[in-house]
Amino acid sequence: MSADAGLVEAATRPSTAAAPLLSVSDLGIAFGPRRGFGGVRVTEGVGFDIARGERVGLVGESGCGKTVTGLALMRLLPPTARIDGQVMLDGENLLKASPSRMRRLRGAKIAMIFQEPMTALDPVFTIGEQIGEALRIHKPVSKAEERERVIEALAEVGIPAPARRAQEYPHQLSGGMRQRAMIAMALVCRPELIIADEPTTALDVTIQAQIMDLLARLSEDTGTALLFITHDLGVVAETCTRMITMYAGQVVEDAPVDEALMRPRHPYTSGLLRSLPQLNRGLGEDGRRSFAFIPGRVPSPMAMPEGCRFRDRCGFAEAGCERPQVLTDVGPQRRARCRRTEELTLPGAVD
Repeated sequence: MSADAGLVEAATRPSTAAAPLLSVSDLGIAFGPRRGFGGVRVTEGVGFDIARGERVGLVGESGCGKTVTGLALMRLLPPTARIDGQVMLDGENLLKASPSRMRRLRGAKIAMIFQEPMTALDPVFTIGEQIGEALRIHKPVSKAEERERVIEALAEVGIPAPARRAQEYPHQLSGGMRQRAMIAMALVCRPELIIADEPTTALDVTIQAQIMDLLARLSEDTGTALLFITHDLGVVAETCTRMITMYAGQVVEDAPVDEALMRPRHPYTSGLLRSLPQLNRGLGEDGRRSFAFIPGRVPSPMAMPEGCRFRDRCGFAEAGCERPQVLTDVGPQRRARCRRTEELTLPGAVD
């Protein structure tokens, strides 16, 4: 992204009355040679804000850059990754923070719930020891108080017999309980922002609903902001207040969730919504159903097209789409990266 384009995008981000808790500007992530800023870019020009207590869904196809963006915010990418741009958390630039400073911030002000708790939890320590470690690092307490806080945290996320479960190891818990333990670990120090990366992917649908209801309730009760990284638009519709759509390493739409679902302003968002299975959609005379889909494939990070990255899959592409598209205001608290957004009427989830 050029410097001018970056300035335009920064200027067009929706303003809020209060300063946002998290402000991400022109975030670019690359993997490869350490000389210069070459290598393979996986995200470019990513920018968004999250207000205190807000619940935001970050959606898009696999490989669009959602998870790597969340890991970059936490500064948990491997040494081969290089990040530019700015990530401001409560006025502090996380990309400039020292490793020791980041260790103090993780868990205390910003925390992450990982997609697979069996790999994120240490198998040789009890659940209680792992949750208690966060307290020992960030909020030193006595052994008795630590145990009490751990049991309270487990009870808060709905784990039965929390005192007994605190003494158990990860393999002794079900998948749903392990995920709840991860949430308890993230919440025990009351961080201001939690990043939840596909927190229900490995769970059955009943447990999925319980986990999402739990996170939404805890956010409302504690004022913690949530960033949900997910491909499940149903989760976003039920849980979030705002939806950010990513495609091929860029933000292509950012809008209040109801408006994004009912009247999307970018063809890719509309394509995702139309791809949702609906029982009464496409029912032919033979009784068979056909499902809408987005043709083509997500471009490789090693061969990104010039201009609009979605144009080869877009049914609305025309002359001019080969030029770079800028994320611009398209209404109150709405942005889209499409030159035709003002003239198109795109179908939403119920059209």
